[in-house]
Amino acid sequence: MTTARPRRSALYMPAASARVLDKARGLPADVLLFDLEDAVAPAEKERARAQLIDALAAGGYAPRETVIRVNSLATPWGADDLAAAAGARADAVLLPKVEGAEQMDAAAWALDAAGASIDLALWAMIETPMGVLKAAEIAAHPRLACLVLGTNDLLADLQAAPSADRAPLLPALAQTVLAARAHGKAVLDGVYNAFRDEAGLAVECAQGRALGMDGKTLIHPLQLAAANRAFAPSAEAVAEAHAQVEAFEAAVARGEGVGVVDGKIIENLHAAAAKRLIAQAEGIAALEAAVS
Repeated sequence: MTTARPRRSALYMPAASARVLDKARGLPADVLLFDLEDAVAPAEKERARAQLIDALAAGGYAPRETVIRVNSLATPWGADDLAAAAGARADAVLLPKVEGAEQMDAAAWALDAAGASIDLALWAMIETPMGVLKAAEIAAHPRLACLVLGTNDLLADLQAAPSADRAPLLPALAQTVLAARAHGKAVLDGVYNAFRDEAGLAVECAQGRALGMDGKTLIHPLQLAAANRAFAPSAEAVAEAHAQVEAFEAAVARGEGVGVVDGKIIENLHAAAAKRLIAQAEGIAALEAAVS
């Protein structure tokens, strides 16, 4: 059983700020999302790109996952962003407003043409109605590693009213999770805008986890602790998972198909889920030990 890469918290960091890029080296985020798109004014795009590439070359971010959100290829900056990302010391490139496999193909081709490593993954923002409808097609792309929900843009495009329970977004959230899981990819929930509202964030994190999300995208370091806590398995859950695996493996060794823990039947599907949870806990422990 291998450990899983944690993605409980994915913090957007504006690449135009040298202070923010430096501060990111000490933050307890699982994923650092360096933003060249929405968080950077047009006049600052080129400077931010060069500054980010220099910061990544200087290092200090590992073992956290580093992701560059580029501008769309339809903008004046997208091609240069991808060319720069191809040689950068990052783990993935996040594409905005993806609405089909053709955008994935174009980005992959641009990265390959610029000499990118085959290990440089693509992530895709699902933030439009068409993106949701094409989520399965996007998730099936061989270069795709993670779907990221852009709930602010999606809510605006739906012409829906914001609500604490996110009822207008639930169909899109669920469909995106389905697409990700159908193709064995990760999926991250959208941001929570009220960054000082810890109680509201906790509720939204719990909802995202209940829907099957791997973690949550964040806009402020104050949100990291809540997300890391919400998307991590509890000690009790890990202990129960170990008991389930042991019971099932003991049953198999006896030539039986099911085990029993606390009066509950444990089949192969339960054991597999328990192994995933244990791998997640081990991945979190390894990351936290490395950055402490």
